[in-house]
Amino acid sequence: MVSAIVLAGGSGSRMNSSTAKQYMELCGIPVVTHALKTFQQSEAVDEIILVTRKEDLEYAETELVRKYDLTKVTRIIPGGKERFDSVWQGIQATAHFSADPEKEEDVILIHDGARPFVLERMIRDSIAAALNYGACTVAVPVKDTIKVVNKEGFGIDTPDRSTLYQVQTPQTFRREVIEEAHRHFHAEPRPRITDDTMLVEEYLKKNIYIVEGDYRNLKITTPEDMILAEALLRSQG
Repeated sequence: MVSAIVLAGGSGSRMNSSTAKQYMELCGIPVVTHALKTFQQSEAVDEIILVTRKEDLEYAETELVRKYDLTKVTRIIPGGKERFDSVWQGIQATAHFSADPEKEEDVILIHDGARPFVLERMIRDSIAAALNYGACTVAVPVKDTIKVVNKEGFGIDTPDRSTLYQVQTPQTFRREVIEEAHRHFHAEPRPRITDDTMLVEEYLKKNIYIVEGDYRNLKITTPEDMILAEALLRSQG
């Protein structure tokens, strides 16, 4: 069983819009729908769990799932207070939650709904890597020089750019790996952790395999991102 958890619970405060960024129209279609359609069309994905804000549940059901015939969306659930709460609720909503890992080779993909350009190749490569290594994320090499800056605003170090990657989603795991990491986190939360790969690194001391991402797989956060996303879509016809 391969489950895709799509997170669509953000408010999009930096978009300067009353509409949450994941529901803003990108070439006539809500941003999150572009990602949902890719998971829907992937033969490798068995089910989709859509996590959204409580006040958006009805909208998601009528204007996303029904309107675009997203038959693989088996559950639409409200998210939690923080991102990790939403992911954990999504994990618990999957069909084989807490099943015997010796009997099921389940994989869970976790994807930001504000990334409309996820590719079928990323999905398949991520599933294969998760089965082989337990945990992986798509990522791309950074293009710019990176500076480490101190509290006074001075650059104090320049890391080797060849070792630096920009993390994207989906982040993909064998089910038992991500379940265990989340159980540890919710029992003993630690600050500074920003995504699910860090949970696996921090609590399970497990390295994360890097799957080749794509520079087009951007996360829509600001109005400028929408302009770029529209240009990318139009260039693809």
